[in-house]
Amino acid sequence: MSLCGCSHRKTKPALEYMPNMAYSASIKAQNEDPMHPGMSAMRPPVPGTVPRGFTPYRYAVGDSLLAQKELVNPLPRTAEVLGRGQRVFMTYCVVCHGPKGDGQGYIVPKFPMPPSLLSPKVSGWPDGRIFHTVTRGQNLMPSYASQILPEDRWAVILYVRALERAAHPGVQDLKAAGISPDSGSAAADSTGATPGGKP
Repeated sequence: MSLCGCSHRKTKPALEYMPNMAYSASIKAQNEDPMHPGMSAMRPPVPGTVPRGFTPYRYAVGDSLLAQKELVNPLPRTAEVLGRGQRVFMTYCVVCHGPKGDGQGYIVPKFPMPPSLLSPKVSGWPDGRIFHTVTRGQNLMPSYASQILPEDRWAVILYVRALERAAHPGVQDLKAAGISPDSGSAAADSTGATPGGKP
């Protein structure tokens, strides 16, 4: 008499609970949902839904004045932050604005020259206005919200401020560099002669 009939090993389950879930049909997200004709299998999110950890940007394109009033740069001006801003600037901004921020990027003259970041107009903008422009875009400049993280945008702004200061150093900057503030004050005229002096 064989004892193989008494084995407890089973190759198939005796009962399958909810087989429709175990063997559900595979539907691609873009295909039509067979349970809801006319609708895709991937349902749109509920209005107002945002990803976890994501803070939506509440300013519209035309809210630049409101943004410049309410947005404040949260990052400290440290060597680490400036280095981070420089890396991001040299990755995304240099092609248009140039390495010095003067608008002499690699795309000029094939494309229109962008405004200089060293101009009195841009230098007079608060950090919030520049952040809004990078986030929403302006004129020919597209939005960089999807390419540059918010904290990196703030770091880039601090680096732009460093470029502005390098282009237009103050008296303290000149003294720190060992340059006398009076050394270049006597401007030469068109003949090369300084006022009251010899050429």
